Amino acid sequence: MPVKTSKAFLTVLGVPEKPQITGFTSPVMEGERMQLTCKTSGSKPAADIRWFKNDKEVKDVKYLKEEDANRKTFTVSSTLDFLADRNDDGAVVSCRVDHESLNSTPQIAMQVLEIHYTPLVKIISSNSWPEEGQSIILTCESKGKPVPEPVLWTKDGGELPDPERMVVNGRVLSISFLNKTDNGTYRCEAKNPIGRNSTEYVLIVHDVFNTLLPTTVIPSLTTATVTTSVALTTSKTTSATAISTRDPNALAGKTGPDHALIGGIVAVVVFVTLCSIILLGRYLARHKGTYLTNEAKGAEDAPDADTAIINAEGSQVNAEEKKEYFI
Repeated sequence: MPVKTSKAFLTVLGVPEKPQITGFTSPVMEGERMQLTCKTSGSKPAADIRWFKNDKEVKDVKYLKEEDANRKTFTVSSTLDFLADRNDDGAVVSCRVDHESLNSTPQIAMQVLEIHYTPLVKIISSNSWPEEGQSIILTCESKGKPVPEPVLWTKDGGELPDPERMVVNGRVLSISFLNKTDNGTYRCEAKNPIGRNSTEYVLIVHDVFNTLLPTTVIPSLTTATVTTSVALTTSKTTSATAISTRDPNALAGKTGPDHALIGGIVAVVVFVTLCSIILLGRYLARHKGTYLTNEAKGAEDAPDADTAIINAEGSQVNAEEKKEYFI
């Protein structure tokens, strides 16, 4: 009876060892070059290594594969090369080993970065438009590693000139009752064992801003009426009557000539005119009355007006005779 045979191919997988990250020394100064190497051995076929920084994959890496001494498995290494930056402080760098023997459960090694850097300084003002008599608070924010020492405040390169009004409390500079002498450049300086840094704030104290409310000019119409009459025995004068009317429909907010000044000038002119008319009327009335009185005194015995006037001059001692009075 015939003999049946079959063949089978057996592939033995080499499980990679847990990876390790080398090349990190803590702490690292900002600006230094860092080279981190992730290495794993015993994989068959050769494992794949991938780098991540805060869960974001880094592509620019070096990859190296070497055959082990048993000539059956491989040692794989990968190098991550970069410059240390303050933004990398506290970042988690990880290398992940992928292999078909791990059943979609990769092996991961992690390293937390510690970067030391000089302070970063910033001044924040509480008042964007400081005026005389107001106060202002300047806050010096400094961030560094190690933590910066207490900050140093100066003005125009020297000490603060008025400690009674310029009070420093930690990182905060408070200035009360601002005036023009406070104008200048204020510097905040922070330092730590790595180095020092500073920033400046230029203070300009402005004059007190007065808000003027808009005024409404309403034109007015002034009318003057003058009436004068002169009689032989009486005098009558009607004073000027000024009537001021206001147009309710006058547009507000429009600018024009100074009606108040014009009205005042018109009133003065009218008043002077009235006074002149009154004085002229009284003068004419008095002269007319004197003539008529003299004529009356001499009319009893004189045949004409000239004789009556002559007779009147000679009879001035006669006080009991007829007199006329004018009011």
